[in-house]
Amino acid sequence: MLLEIHPYNPQPRYINQVIDVLQNDGVIIYPTDTVYGLGCNIYSKKALKKISLIKDVDAKRHLTFICSSIQQIQEYSQGIDTAVFKILKRYLPGPYTFLFRASKIVPKLLLTKRSTIGVRWPDQIIATQIVAELGNPILSSSLYSGEDHLFDNAWEIHEEFGKQVDLVIDGREIFAEHSTIIDFTTDVPEVIRTGKGQIDWLDQI
Repeated sequence: MLLEIHPYNPQPRYINQVIDVLQNDGVIIYPTDTVYGLGCNIYSKKALKKISLIKDVDAKRHLTFICSSIQQIQEYSQGIDTAVFKILKRYLPGPYTFLFRASKIVPKLLLTKRSTIGVRWPDQIIATQIVAELGNPILSSSLYSGEDHLFDNAWEIHEEFGKQVDLVIDGREIFAEHSTIIDFTTDVPEVIRTGKGQIDWLDQI
């Protein structure tokens, strides 16, 4: 199913429709400020298995927690230094994925051997509204095809993946580019991948 949601003023009835899908073990494709991604409820084992099959990988190693606030990032992460937290408040929401130690409330099913998680607070109101209304983060993985081809058009996505997921959200065309990944689990923050988003502010930490 393809559902068109206004990218700047999401219709509440459509957001509620998405929440219903997520609460019933569904998998969605939705827009962020960087790419269109696969998403599901972090507490749904069935949905996680679906994503693993679609991606043909061990999904928990390729998934990020999409959050709707800096407080939610703090809730699902642990050991965030005060100086780091203050900096993140200045640059989020934005096109970044941060690696932190996982807090105790992260489902054990999703923990890697390092007990770390990736967290994002994207600057995209559809994504953040979904998470806010759901009441907990959603798991997310970048959606691409072939040789790292990122999708920027929901119609193209629906054509290729529509039969594999429960819902494709059309948030209009985006300029698709990977997020910048920064690892904060080391003594010195390490840039794992450079993508959308500046990194010169790391010098302040």
